[in-house]
Amino acid sequence: MPCVHPLLNADLHCHSTVSDGTLEPEALAARAKAGGVELWALTDHDEVSGLQRARVAASKLGLPWLSGCEISVSFAGVTVHIVGLGFDADDAALRAGLARTRGGREVRAHEIAAGLAQVGIHGAFEGALPYVGNPELISRTHFARCLVERGVCSDMSEVFRRYLTEGKPGYVPHRWAGLGDAVRWITAAGGLAVIAHPARYKFTPTEEYALFSEFKAHGGRGVEVVSGSHSATEAVKYGAMALEFELLASRGSDFHSPTESRTDLGALPDLPGTLTPVWQALAERVQWPQPWPA
Repeated sequence: MPCVHPLLNADLHCHSTVSDGTLEPEALAARAKAGGVELWALTDHDEVSGLQRARVAASKLGLPWLSGCEISVSFAGVTVHIVGLGFDADDAALRAGLARTRGGREVRAHEIAAGLAQVGIHGAFEGALPYVGNPELISRTHFARCLVERGVCSDMSEVFRRYLTEGKPGYVPHRWAGLGDAVRWITAAGGLAVIAHPARYKFTPTEEYALFSEFKAHGGRGVEVVSGSHSATEAVKYGAMALEFELLASRGSDFHSPTESRTDLGALPDLPGTLTPVWQALAERVQWPQPWPA
């Protein structure tokens, strides 16, 4: 097995058309390889159906690869994302849990459309569908792309700010999986659970401490320290929290689209050197190209 260097250019968080990204799994693999990524994981929302395509594409490119998924959970009234890495994608309990998590998205999407119609934006559900690669995973992102295309807003950020966040006409909360459920599905399938982009949740210090404490108690083992959603200051903060809670450090761009994402595949800064990277605990689960380049 190859040596897994702590400063590996790993990108362990991105999305394809299987959830809310704009590139097919094969195109993402090629973009990761071209961007200098040395270890890659596709982590579509609540879905693993793109992983076989990602694995085959990565293998053809000589790109080391891990299975991945980003699971939506509800915690303290907020949607939190837990990334699973290195699991058995055929695990029956994991697949059943993901199917239950996906189940309420279409109902929620119709409710979003109804809210938008009340403020004069009609046909939003039908308008969002052409942007949806997987109908089970229709999300706010697909509505946002529709509203930008129609000229209702100038960009995705404006759509969310005006229509799709809490208190706005198109905001509809959804009851996702429980934190413990998601962590158990991942770990029982042989994988490792990671808190995704923690700075995005805007928790109070007490709520954030509770999230990390409960996550660790359920068997969670990692946190995204370097993320496309994090500033340098936030990376330092969550690096310190990784040390405090004895969690492994992960790294992922959260790439969705060449025109929408803040950070491209392969363009993240290194993890702080004091941390233990998550990939060191997952080396046996990595699909390494054969033969491994010298």
